[in-house]
Amino acid sequence: MIEESYDTKTFVFGWNEEVRPGQFVMVWVPGLDEIPMSVSGINARTKSITVKAIGEATRKIHELGVGDRIRIRGPYGNGFDLSRGEMLVVGGGVGTAAVIPAIVQSGADAIIAARTKDDVIMDDLARRYSKDLRIATDDGSMGFHGNAVQLMKEMAAEKRYDCVLACGPEVMLYFTYKACQDLGIGCQLSMERYMKCGAGICGCCVMDDMRVCKDGPVFDERQIPLLTEFWKSKRDPCGRIVSLR
Repeated sequence: MIEESYDTKTFVFGWNEEVRPGQFVMVWVPGLDEIPMSVSGINARTKSITVKAIGEATRKIHELGVGDRIRIRGPYGNGFDLSRGEMLVVGGGVGTAAVIPAIVQSGADAIIAARTKDDVIMDDLARRYSKDLRIATDDGSMGFHGNAVQLMKEMAAEKRYDCVLACGPEVMLYFTYKACQDLGIGCQLSMERYMKCGAGICGCCVMDDMRVCKDGPVFDERQIPLLTEFWKSKRDPCGRIVSLR
């Protein structure tokens, strides 16, 4: 177990399943829930998940120690395509965990963004692999004073990128997509929706006619315009439409 920040931990476990950057697993928390988690480490014999304590299930995972067992199934979903030329990888908040494997495998330039320096995670690991890692904080307490999209525009003015890979809060993803449109850059965005099965059966994570768990969670610039619910609405555990704005 690795302490990433005051509320985020990385849990490493033995598992030799092949996982692609951007894929996720379903993690069973006995007696509570089964939740989707991005895979933040994809070594040959070990994998890892990075967990922010924001609810009952994630707080329970934080209580686990060395030798404790978890039950997982997967991997699920489509990962990132790392063959898109010169890439810029962007992680916002705990969404950074989903893009770390892409940074490790590609060595691409990267941005890690957070509210404050205390919320920045996994920057030491990213720095070991990224050709050019930059940090952005909303309050300016570490690195660039501003958000991920502002820093992305600055980096795109310095260097030509073919594709931006990103995971983070949906508002960040929306404005990343808009910026990529303006700049003429391709993009791949890892989306998040409420999931029960993770395998494309239950329909809880549907955006328009696409299942985030099966058709995503990574969507590219050809698919994103078809997602009319993107940064507009999502479904709650009962399937009701909830506004995001």
